[in-house]
Amino acid sequence: MKKILFVFTAGFLSLLSFGQNIDKTINATEVERIERILAADDMQGRKTFTPGNDKAAEFIAAEFAKSKLKFFGKATSYFQDFTMAKAKALSVSGSIDSEPLTTDNVAVNTTMEEVNINSLKDFELVVVKKEDDFSKIVFPIFDEKKNYLVLVDTAHTKRFKGIQRFTGNAKFPSTISQVFILTANLHPTSFALHVKNQLSEQKLRNIVGVLPGRSKKDESVVFSGHYDHLGIGKPNEAMDSIFNGANDDAAGTTGVIMLANYFSKLNNNERTLIFVAFTAEEIGGFGSRYFSEQLDADKVVAMFNLEMIGTESNWGKNSAYITGYEKSDFGKILQKNLAGSNFRFEPDPYPKQNLFYRSDNATLAELGVPAHTISTSKMDSEKNYHTQDDEIETLDLNNMAEIIKAIALSSKTIISGEDTPTRIEKRK
Repeated sequence: MKKILFVFTAGFLSLLSFGQNIDKTINATEVERIERILAADDMQGRKTFTPGNDKAAEFIAAEFAKSKLKFFGKATSYFQDFTMAKAKALSVSGSIDSEPLTTDNVAVNTTMEEVNINSLKDFELVVVKKEDDFSKIVFPIFDEKKNYLVLVDTAHTKRFKGIQRFTGNAKFPSTISQVFILTANLHPTSFALHVKNQLSEQKLRNIVGVLPGRSKKDESVVFSGHYDHLGIGKPNEAMDSIFNGANDDAAGTTGVIMLANYFSKLNNNERTLIFVAFTAEEIGGFGSRYFSEQLDADKVVAMFNLEMIGTESNWGKNSAYITGYEKSDFGKILQKNLAGSNFRFEPDPYPKQNLFYRSDNATLAELGVPAHTISTSKMDSEKNYHTQDDEIETLDLNNMAEIIKAIALSSKTIISGEDTPTRIEKRK
C-alpha cells in the first residue's frame, strides 16, 4: 500500500509542478474576456466570406502576437491565406439520348469555365439506381480527383436537389469536373453536354502561430479550433437574427488562444507547438483541409482539436470526451498525465454520429496523425446547437477554464517528447 501511495503522490506532485501558476494564465476571467469578443454581435456570427469573419481573424492574430508566437513556415504574418472558387452556370445544353439537359436535371461540381462531354466515354461513369444508397455512392465522389459522370435515378430527386445546391458552393480551384444527371434513363446510348460558367474567387484565411521546439523541433503538436460560424439568419421569436456561436466554436478558439499564451509563458516545449484557428469548417472543413496540405503529416505527433467545450458533458463538470478514442492511445496518455486530479477524459458517447470524421481533426487523421477532437457537447440534446441562442450566457465559464487546464496538463508528456501516441490507420 505504501508503494502505491507513493507512486500516486509522485504523479500528483509532477502534475502540480508542470502546472505551476497555471491559474494565473488559464482562468474563467480570461475565458470570458476572449469569448465576449469572439461571440459579440459585432462579429455578425463570423460567417465565412463576411466582414465579421475577417474581424475575428484579426482579433485572433493579435492574440497570437501578444503570446509572441512565430509565423508558420515562410509566412510573413499569422494569416494563412488561400483561395476558393465558385462557378455559376450561365448556360447548360445537351442531351442524354433524346432527353434534353437543362439546369433542372444537371448539377456540375467544378471550378472550370467550361465543361464539355461529347460521349459516355469522356468521363468515368457511375450509376445510382433506385435501390442504391445515395449517400454511400455519391458523397465519396466529391473526394476523388477524377472526372465523373453520375447518372442518378429520379427516385432520388430530393437528394439530387441537395447536390445541386452543394455544387454551387465555393471550393478549391481544380481542373476536375464531376457531372450529376437526374434521369430515368440509366442505360443511355448517347450523351452530350456543354456547360458555360461564370467564375468568381473568394479569399479565406486560417490563423497560424508557432512555438518552436527544442530537442525535437522537427516534430510538432497541433492545437486547433475553428473560428467561423453561421452568420446572420432569420430572426427567432426573440427577434434575434445573429448566430453568435459562443460554444460552436468560439469556445474552442478561446481554448487555443489561451493554450498558446500558457505554453509561451511556460517555454519548455521540446516539440514544436502549432496553434491554428481554422476557417470554413461550417461549409466543408476547407480551412483544415488546406492546412493539412501545408505540412508533413508524418512529422505531426498529435493534434488536439477543440470543438464546443463550453457546456457540461454527459458526465457533468470536470470531464470531456475524445472522438476516435479507440483509434490510438492518445486518450490513455492524456488521462495518465492527469493522475491525481479529478478530471476525466472519456470515449465519444455518440459513435453513430461519426464525429471523428466530422470536425477539423479529420483531414490529418486520414493521413495517419493521432488527431482527435476534444468536446463536451451533448450532441443528442444540445439545445442551443446551431441556433441564435448559442451565446456566452449559456456557457459554464468556470468549467470551461478547467477543461482548458486539463488539456494543457494532460499534453505534458506529448509536448516534452516522453510519449508519442500511436498512429491512426490511414483512410483510403
